[in-house]
Amino acid sequence: MPKSIKKAVRYIRQDASLEQLQLIKTLINKTVDKRKVELNRYVKSKKLEE
Repeated sequence: MPKSIKKAVRYIRQDASLEQLQLIKTLINKTVDKRKVELNRYVKSKKLEE
């Protein structure tokens, strides 16, 4: 994992307030969901090419 992820996790465990946790969770969930959609499109397009 990248160092930035490790640092973010450490920050979440040690210093983040409840409000900051909610913002981080929203940001990560949206980003992960967006990436899943991108990967699904890529996989489907690869299957169509075969």
